[in-house]
Parts: sequence; C-alpha cells; structure tokens
Amino acid sequence: MSADPFAAISDSNRRFLLEELRRAPRTVNELAALLPVSRPAVSQHLKALLDCHMVTVESQGTKRIYAINPQGFQKIGFWLDQFWSA
Repeated sequence: MSADPFAAISDSNRRFLLEELRRAPRTVNELAALLPVSRPAVSQHLKALLDCHMVTVESQGTKRIYAINPQGFQKIGFWLDQFWSA
C-alpha cells in the first residue's frame, strides 16, 4: 500500500516541490537551490512524494531527474470530485 498523498501534501515544502516539478523535471540540487532547507531535507521530501507516487525519478548518468506523476494525483482528485457532484 502506498503512503497517504494527503499527508504528503500537508507539508508546504512538498507542495512547493510539486509546483516546481509541474513546471519542469528537475534534479535534487536544482530543487534544493530553491528552498531554504538542506539538500538531504529535499531528498527526504522527494522520498515522501515518491512513496505516494506523486512524482517519478529517472536516472540519467549520475543525475536523478524528478518529475510529476499525474496518476499519483488520482486519489486526491477522486476524493475532491465527490464535493463537486454533491
């Protein structure tokens, strides 16, 4: 079973990372340069997003490129949709 996406997006740093990844795939170093937290902290945030399948990671040589995984947002979308159809 995957991690809870609602818990993952409850953190403002993770929401920021998702917004940045929505714009373009990026490396940990690129993302860490945008936040006032350490690179290891960014890696931990990305792991939480990976665990709930909201992002993907692809190795390109020595780089790990993170990107949005649209399918990972389905659980949140299904939950929110119930309020629009009520």
